This record gives sequence, structure tokens and C-alpha cells, in this order.
Amino acid sequence: MSKDKYTQPEFSLSLLHPRNWGVWLGFGLLAILVNILPHRLLLSLGRSLGKLGMRYGKKRVHVAQRNLELAFPEKTPEEIQHIVEENFKNTGMALIETGITWFWPTWRFKKLIVEKDLGALREKAKEGKGVLLCCVHALNLEITARAFAVLGVAGYGAFRPHNNPAYNFIQYWGRTHNGNKLIDRKDVKKMIRVLCSGERLFYLPDHDYGRKKSVFVPFFGIETNTITTVSRLASITGADVCLMTTTLKDDDSGYLCKISAPLKDFPTGDHKEDTARLNRYFEDEIRLRPAEYYWVHKRFKNRPNQEANPYNPSN
Repeated sequence: MSKDKYTQPEFSLSLLHPRNWGVWLGFGLLAILVNILPHRLLLSLGRSLGKLGMRYGKKRVHVAQRNLELAFPEKTPEEIQHIVEENFKNTGMALIETGITWFWPTWRFKKLIVEKDLGALREKAKEGKGVLLCCVHALNLEITARAFAVLGVAGYGAFRPHNNPAYNFIQYWGRTHNGNKLIDRKDVKKMIRVLCSGERLFYLPDHDYGRKKSVFVPFFGIETNTITTVSRLASITGADVCLMTTTLKDDDSGYLCKISAPLKDFPTGDHKEDTARLNRYFEDEIRLRPAEYYWVHKRFKNRPNQEANPYNPSN
């Protein structure tokens, strides 16, 4: 990758160094696999991979289980265990869905997508109005990003460059060759320029990047460290804020993409209140399909007032 972490990675012969052969082989096999098997069989394979992952990812299983225990104290241990198992199946599917997103031709991918309520977003594009699209951290995010591109409303996505240069090159290509563009998640100045120029920015606000420019607000009733970037960007740029989701249809035949109307009275000038409001929305969305959320990361790791680490086995 270029020394300037905000620029597009370019191909060079150094990416073919033997230390990167495993990356190229892995993605090569994934590209072949997703293009020769039917969609339903691919999803079945992904679920099987997820179940297998539970055997070898005990630490991640513990994290997911603990997150769900904290978020859903009303559920029984059996109910929690069922969601954990479904969550890992969806995690395996996410690997396959990444291959589908990056390597399927557009004509085939488009057959999977059903849009709902995207008219307002298209009107904003005609008006030249910047829109900040907030998406819950679901496991099918790669599908979501490409879906909006093939539906004619491509945008910029905030991302973290990968440490492996070959992986980073493939990742960047996979996410951008269909019309979307990428911005390093730390490049806030470029995000501001994008929104001020009337473009769309895809952003995941339910993150914990440490205590800088973050606040503790409720998330499933737990004071959770959450970034205030959405409120700050909306205040600076005047961009509308819309909420977007993509869900797998119950019969596995495709994905339903929907978007909310622009949030009213947002931002309020109170970054903490704005962030709490977004969290309430995400809670509502997650409760509809809890097994599709990214529970395998330590969402509650930073605690206020030096509270105990909830992921410690003794807690």
C-alpha cells in the first residue's frame, strides 16, 4: 500500500511475493467457488462453515454469548445459545457473501436485490444534497454496499486499510469496482468534502474506537462507549441522515434493501443525545433479527467509572 494511507492501493509485483501467496490462493478459490455454485447452496455452505467455526473459535463464541446475555437478560440460556449458533452460521455466510459481492458479475448479483423506499434517496441525489447513510453493523454489510451501487445510488464507504498489502489491494478492488468509493475511516476531512459536494457516505456509527470523541450512551440498556461522528458530520455539513438496512429474505431467495426518510430534527446540537437516538434505532433493528448482528466483537469492552471487564470469565 502507498505510504499515504488515504490513497488507492495500486498493483505492484511486490504483491506477488511468496508471503502473499496464501492470500491470493484463498481469494482465488473463493472467487471460483462462488461463481460455480448456486446461491442457495452457497448460503448452506456458509452456514456449515460458521458451525465449524464455533469449534475452533471458542473465544469468539464466549464474546458473542456474553454480548447476548448482556443485551437480552430476559432470554433463557437456551435461547441465548440458539442465537449464538445462528449468529455463527451467519458469520460463515458473511464470508461467502463477501465472495458474492466482490466476484459476481453485476447481472447475476442484481437478481438477488429487492429495493424498498429508495425514492427519497434518489431525489436527494438530484438535488445535490449530501446524505449520511447509517447502517447497523450487520454481518451482510458487503452485500449492502454493493446493493446500493447496483441500484444506482453508489456512495463512499468508510473503511480500515488492511495490514497485508495483497489483502488490502483485493479488498479495495472488491469494494470499489462496482461504483462505490472508499475513504479511510480516519480521514474525516475527506468525509466532510464528500458530504458537502452532495455525495452519499455509508457509515457504521455503532463502534467503539476508544474514548476520544465518544460518549457513553445506552445500548440495550447498557452504557456503551460510542463514537459521535454522525452527529458531528451532520452538524458541520448540513447533510441529511438516513438509516439503511439490508436483510436476507426468509426464503433465502435474495436481499431486501430499505432506507428510512431523513431523520427529523437531527442533529440537535447535542452530540450525546443524537448518538443515543441512533443507538435506539439500531436496537429496534437488531431485535427484529438478532442473529444477524456482529456480536462476535467486544461491543461493551470500554466501561465507565472503571467498571469490571464484562468479558472476564469471572464476571
